[in-house]
Amino acid sequence: MQKYFLVVVFSLCFFLNNAQNSKDEILFTVDNDPVYVSEFTRVFNKNIDLVKDESQKDVDEYLKLFVNYKLKLKEAHALGLDEKPSYKNELANYKSQLAKNYLTDSKVTDELVEEAYYRTVNEVKASHILIRLSDNPTPEDTLTAYNDLIKLRERVISEGFEQVKSQVHNGKTIYAEDLGYFTGFKMVYDFETAAYNTNVGEVSMPFKTRFGYHIVIVQDKRASRGERTVAHIMINESRKDSLQESAKQRINDIYLKLQQGEDFESLAKQFSEDQSSASKGGMLSPFSGGQLTSIEFENQAFSLEKVGDISKPFKTEFGWHIIKLYNKKSVESYESMKGELEEKVKKDSRSQLINSALTNKLKKQYLETDKQPDLSYFVSILNDGYFSGKWALPQDFKANSPLIKIGTKQITNEAFGAYLEKNQRRNMPKVDFNKLVSDSYEQFLEKQLLQYKEEQLAFENPDFAYIVEEYRDGLLLFDLMETEIWNAAKKDSVGLNNFYNDNKESYFWNKRVDAVVASSAKKATIKKVEKLLRENKSPEQIKLELNSENSIDVIFSSGIMDAQHQSLPSDFKFNTGISEIYKFNDAYIVADVKEVLPKELKTFDEARGMVISDFQNYKEANWILDLEKKYTVTINQDVLAKVKAQLNN
Repeated sequence: MQKYFLVVVFSLCFFLNNAQNSKDEILFTVDNDPVYVSEFTRVFNKNIDLVKDESQKDVDEYLKLFVNYKLKLKEAHALGLDEKPSYKNELANYKSQLAKNYLTDSKVTDELVEEAYYRTVNEVKASHILIRLSDNPTPEDTLTAYNDLIKLRERVISEGFEQVKSQVHNGKTIYAEDLGYFTGFKMVYDFETAAYNTNVGEVSMPFKTRFGYHIVIVQDKRASRGERTVAHIMINESRKDSLQESAKQRINDIYLKLQQGEDFESLAKQFSEDQSSASKGGMLSPFSGGQLTSIEFENQAFSLEKVGDISKPFKTEFGWHIIKLYNKKSVESYESMKGELEEKVKKDSRSQLINSALTNKLKKQYLETDKQPDLSYFVSILNDGYFSGKWALPQDFKANSPLIKIGTKQITNEAFGAYLEKNQRRNMPKVDFNKLVSDSYEQFLEKQLLQYKEEQLAFENPDFAYIVEEYRDGLLLFDLMETEIWNAAKKDSVGLNNFYNDNKESYFWNKRVDAVVASSAKKATIKKVEKLLRENKSPEQIKLELNSENSIDVIFSSGIMDAQHQSLPSDFKFNTGISEIYKFNDAYIVADVKEVLPKELKTFDEARGMVISDFQNYKEANWILDLEKKYTVTINQDVLAKVKAQLNN
């Protein structure tokens, strides 16, 4: 885990400062390559709150990490990893992805984010009728679909949606469906807009999405349900318990104990089989509607009205649950959700509205005129083969003729001609060549403007340039570590076995017991259990004697348990036989220890994961020693003293 943490920290924060201040001093060199004070102090201050190891907050210790980082980068370049096609491709993809954050129109984006917030915190319940259309419908097909939906709309208004649905839905060309409640981003943007713009009880006019033509019938609108914080007790459906007790029986036993007044948190710690939450009394992170995988769990959580309410046992795909409501919140404020919503807007189809606004801005920034150039030449070289995907540029195509200039970049006919050729499709509906060329040119121009803006970002925006440089070094470092250490260690079967044999003392099972543990909220009940266990009564016999259909006084757990097991207190004595009574998790327990399993060596297969991790750390430490011999590191001690004084103030 440490190696991945360090790669992430350094890859995000270490980058070269190409414009060093003339007064910036050299802190150290790696084979005469300088590393400046400004870079070290910047990353030290930037990372200090991320570093958990207090020793690494010391300047000298941090400098060691920094030097090691520089040694690794030096080695990566020496190995030519920065020339690998996979590295170049991934860096280019990242750069392109990052550029999207800078290629936007802030005004339009803000308006869309505000709209998205309203639609996120308000739900619509709707139905719709859809007439499917092909990807390239003819004008006749489009008109027919529109007119058919006008008629269906009139029928829905007069006859009701359910009546029309039963008669027209075929699941192929016509869909009539109930959609239930939904919020923003759950439907395609055009459909979402129509639904939110239609009043409750009304039927929209026909509108188009990429699926075809729709009408939407809005039944209800309501505020979103907000956020819930719950704890749960979960029992797996497939249980590994030697008592052969069903999950349903066990969850019902726990529910009866809750009804008897026992503490929810205590029971969750003792019996919940969700290991990620049991130790926290079953507490889960807060969630909102639509956030959970299990719809049933979510509905049960939102059905609880008052803080402290507890559900009846219910089943999901994960097992049986009981949940308790700890907190309920209304929807978040706009300011708290703004960042998240902006990311969604940029990834959603509504981003086309942002692109259009940005394109208009870039036209003003980089073009001398907004008017289309003379495109008649392209109209003249098209023919009907374009609509069947068989058209090709003519042999005498005027590729080098200038078409348009974007900033300092001259675009020629060659680029637009290639665009036209690439974007023809088989079975395209025939349209007027003038319109086809004009529309295609606008799409082509938008792409060219965005591409040119992206190319200029590193010169126009220093933040963008720095982040790209950070990622460039980080990606290179990760590639180096994966090649030289992580994968190499995993594949070195001989080295792994030798390392295991040399370090066996590190790979032991702790002392464990094979035991049956009884738990009860009542000490008197546990005393009875202790007596019955000494009489060699089985857990089933004891439960029959002490529990009833309406009252669960004792619950048993069984299996192989170590000192950290949730059923055992920290001071539990590992002796065979009936244990003493312990107070634990606001309850009382007694155990019947069948066998004490001593501390024993793990086999190689049992310890494999730990062996690989330790072996990787071992290889990395020795590798760093080799790099220190290969490359000369010279630290300017006088400058370092000044850096320490500055950072320690």
